[in-house]
Amino acid sequence: LKDQAKILTKLDFVVLQISKKDFDGFKKLFHRFLQVKGPSIDWAKISRPPEDSIQPYERIRAKGLPEDIAAALNRLVVVKLNGGLGTSMGCKGPKSLISVRNENTFLDLTVKQIEHLNKTYDTNVPLVLMNSFNTDEDTKKILQKYTHHRVQIHTFNQSRYPRINKESLLPIAKSMGADGEGEAWYPPGHGDIYARKEYIFVSNIDNLGATVDLFILQHLMSQPQDKRCEFIMEVTDKTRADVKGGTLIEYEERLRLLEIAQVPKAHVDEFKSVTKFKIFNTNNLWISLPAIKRVHDANALDLEIIVNPKTLDGGLNVIQLETAVGAAIKSFKNALGVNVPRSRFLPVKTTSDLLLVMSNLYSLDAGSLTMSKKREFPTTPHVKLGSSFTKVQEYLRRFENIPDMLELDHLTVSGDVTFGKNVSLKGTVIIIANHGDRIDIPAGAMLENKIVSGNLRILDH
Repeated sequence: LKDQAKILTKLDFVVLQISKKDFDGFKKLFHRFLQVKGPSIDWAKISRPPEDSIQPYERIRAKGLPEDIAAALNRLVVVKLNGGLGTSMGCKGPKSLISVRNENTFLDLTVKQIEHLNKTYDTNVPLVLMNSFNTDEDTKKILQKYTHHRVQIHTFNQSRYPRINKESLLPIAKSMGADGEGEAWYPPGHGDIYARKEYIFVSNIDNLGATVDLFILQHLMSQPQDKRCEFIMEVTDKTRADVKGGTLIEYEERLRLLEIAQVPKAHVDEFKSVTKFKIFNTNNLWISLPAIKRVHDANALDLEIIVNPKTLDGGLNVIQLETAVGAAIKSFKNALGVNVPRSRFLPVKTTSDLLLVMSNLYSLDAGSLTMSKKREFPTTPHVKLGSSFTKVQEYLRRFENIPDMLELDHLTVSGDVTFGKNVSLKGTVIIIANHGDRIDIPAGAMLENKIVSGNLRILDH
């Protein structure tokens, strides 16, 4: 009993220390929030980044790889941001545990990618998962299944901050414990990854295009020591679907990430313009570990605060004070943007995205998804599934199997619609079942440049 009491006392002490650290971090963030009045950006000081500060990926790739790329890989750590839940897709628990392809979850695919690297090049690239208090317990349980895989997996927890009442600006949590008060707390974005100790490759676990790129890694490692690039942000060309994504600008002679939340209302349309701001941040980041330590020790990591308004289930309006990992680019030397192909940005935020990655548009090899060679155009089709498809279970119930989409350009589905086996979709397909109607697309159907509406039921007899 005495030993158990000692263990409990140690555990309580550890929990207390973590809570104290979280509280100190929140206090600093909240203090900064109270001091900042109005937008943190003076729009008149914004300019496009200099030409040489955003390199085309093709130029980096053209340099090729050395014979001993393994030496560079052995100096790399892969960090995946794993703090999000699957609630927006109707799933309980961590989003990384949703099956996305051939029964593989986001986490399975990540482990397979890194294991493939380690086996191919005989290296030891570890995987570090940055969990949140929402995902930590469930993720740790599942990690046991990877014990015999050739990849070392480590986890750490991002902070836990209290949500603030929008009117009173007071925390809505009544105590330090999260029991029964889950809604009162939130993980404050991924800017606090820097508060934990050559390079890390950081990306969102739900971006299936964010694999370790040997050419970018080699570019980092091949620079002379005094000109070492301490921070690379992968950006890609903006389309109309990405107008809200953060972009790179030059501000006070530094490369800086500009998020839509920082833009004065009068300039939001200008920010969304595809002609002025042509690229956006994929959140695939390559960062020097010694530089992180230097910046952190000097307390020079001044990340802009993102005020994220939310409405809780009971109707209470709250705000979350967040920071973004990419915002740190301004604090690092010789920072660079690399304009990568769209294939490195393949996020799965909705079931519309899920349909794309589950389809024959992509081939799966060693955990990596690549556009099928049978697709004539390199662009991804635009898919918009209606509210009947929002939840993963409901979405899966509506497809007997995933349609052939190799020649699809655009798909819109709205209302009570189901798809039979071996359906083929080509060109632009719009299927709309009005309220009270139902459309069953029959097995083997081929729809090319079609609009389907009204009522279509196919019943067994």
